[in-house]
Amino acid sequence: MTNQLKLDKIIELRKAEVRASRLATNVVWLYGLSFSDGINHVGRICVASPFLFFSKNKKEVKTIAKQDLFINDEIRVREVRLIGLEGEQLGIKPLAEAQALADNASVDLVLIQPQAKPPVAKIMDYGKFKFEYQKKQKEQRKKQSVVTVKEVRLSPTIDKGDFDTKLRNARKFLEKGNKVKVSIRFKGRMITHKEIGAKVLADFAEATQDVAIIEQRAKMDGRQMFMQLAPIPDKK
Repeated sequence: MTNQLKLDKIIELRKAEVRASRLATNVVWLYGLSFSDGINHVGRICVASPFLFFSKNKKEVKTIAKQDLFINDEIRVREVRLIGLEGEQLGIKPLAEAQALADNASVDLVLIQPQAKPPVAKIMDYGKFKFEYQKKQKEQRKKQSVVTVKEVRLSPTIDKGDFDTKLRNARKFLEKGNKVKVSIRFKGRMITHKEIGAKVLADFAEATQDVAIIEQRAKMDGRQMFMQLAPIPDKK
């Protein structure tokens, strides 16, 4: 058995392992669509933390594993289905010809789908691509904010001073981008006067309407009535 046949056999076995275990499956959600692509190769299993690249028309999405990619002289196949530098389909090429095209463009030949028949390779500046992807990921993490739910507790008979104090606290939470759960607990016979608690919550919502929207209207949960406020979109 030739080395190439042994290689092909190992690739087939690895593909079966991927299908059975789903250990090398990456799921990417993009524009409301999901794409799944498990990437595997001889002796290496590429798992989560994918890189993405997009074709020129942005309709094609490929998943490239973050580690253990085969590039340039690491690729050991006879031929590849080649994707050009601008995302154009160049057809099936012998490996030597594909590598020559990448070398002539002073970029890399990257094996992106070794499990395909024939394997799919792309001509790209992999170092630049990797840098730009990591930069975008860093920017996205900076833009992400952790939204927490703070709670403000009132009472049906709360006086104006306490009401104003709770209101100031709630406004601070909302201005920082947090949601606020406003709750009222009815003690004893006060449970028979739910309309009083509802009026307090309504006044509270009205006093915060310049910084918040009502995400969940007032409702009862046992002996407690609560509503939830959220920051006005794009107002942090």
